[in-house]
Amino acid sequence: MLDIKFVRENPDAIDVAMANRQTSWDREKFFELDDERRAVITEVEELQATRNAESKKIGALMKEGKKDEAEAAKEAVRAVNEKIDGLAERRTALEQEQYDFMAHLPNIPCEATPYGKDEDENIERRRWGTPREFDFDFKPHWDLGTDLDILDFERGNKLSGSRFTVLGGAGARLERALINFFLDTHTSRGFKEWWPPIVVKRQTMFGTGQLPKFEDDAYHVSGDNFLIPTAEVVLTNLHAGEVLDADTLPRRYTAFTPCFREEAGSAGRDTRGIIRQHEFDKVEMVKFAKPEESDEELESMTAEAEYLLQQLGLPYRVISLCTGDLGFSARQTYDVEVWLPSYNAYKEISSCSNCGDFQARRANIKYRDPENFKGSRYLHTLNGSGLPAGRTMAAILENYQNADGTITIPEVLRPYMGGLEKIEPVA
Repeated sequence: MLDIKFVRENPDAIDVAMANRQTSWDREKFFELDDERRAVITEVEELQATRNAESKKIGALMKEGKKDEAEAAKEAVRAVNEKIDGLAERRTALEQEQYDFMAHLPNIPCEATPYGKDEDENIERRRWGTPREFDFDFKPHWDLGTDLDILDFERGNKLSGSRFTVLGGAGARLERALINFFLDTHTSRGFKEWWPPIVVKRQTMFGTGQLPKFEDDAYHVSGDNFLIPTAEVVLTNLHAGEVLDADTLPRRYTAFTPCFREEAGSAGRDTRGIIRQHEFDKVEMVKFAKPEESDEELESMTAEAEYLLQQLGLPYRVISLCTGDLGFSARQTYDVEVWLPSYNAYKEISSCSNCGDFQARRANIKYRDPENFKGSRYLHTLNGSGLPAGRTMAAILENYQNADGTITIPEVLRPYMGGLEKIEPVA
């Protein structure tokens, strides 16, 4: 959430930021609400002063035996109190309306985020590895997985509907191997592992910006709860309402969770295979950092996702998302895209974002640094995929396939696969 004082004092900057994001905001509505709220506060303060003055008169009048005048003063105080109560209700309603208004404003892109209208204007930063040239007719992962009986789309559809998949045999083991490999790598490189719940309250989803804007893409469960779309939601909100000590920052967290997304806006995109599923497994990275350190932490988080792909030997590229393609809560984002032969293109496999203090304001996460300032300040939060197991599996199947239909297991995963070197058809 944006700082309301900053918005009030810098509306032109908000105009520019929203225009760069290819959206708009209702500037007139903001100031209508803000001006009325502030006017109500002023009127209440004036009425309170009147009430206090009248209240002081009552005692003096009673001492002087002027009961009628004292009763009139009491009546005036009662009338003022009624007005104050009415204005208090109006103030509460205005503040809620203003809060709802602010909750729908996206984050302001930082200077490092390039300007662009849409995803076609994202900027490529670097590449690693060379896409494989096949000397045979390669297959997409959905055909490879079906032929090897490790991906079962028909049974996934039978059990749960479209965009659900059953993994079997070596496919199930490969999923588990990837998750363990990701977690072992992160925890050996300074990340603390967590095992959080996957059902969360509405306020938890609000804290990271999934609500209210993306409620249609979320899975509701009993009551007013939701299945998480990413472990970013739970990891970030671990410290909701808390004040952390500066000497404990940066904090680097990781967790594996199933993730659930309705993906209502993506109908027709990547519907074949396991690239875009309603339920998928992902290992997430989240960081809490001082504002002056968050840019550096974004670079190291992106490097962490890259390191996983390098260990797996999968070609990828890194792009900077432009202002028109930036996510709601982010001020800067790098997408890491892995090479998929079936698409003859790079496809997103990790998205690493610096959210600045945007999520920290929504979730009320602060830090104290008594050596440098009094009180507490909002810290910066960051998040990134590290990595999704399904998309990584798809990339492995396609990039490591052999002419006979078998799949070579990347060396770093073989210890997690019981020494298995190839996935072959089961006799």
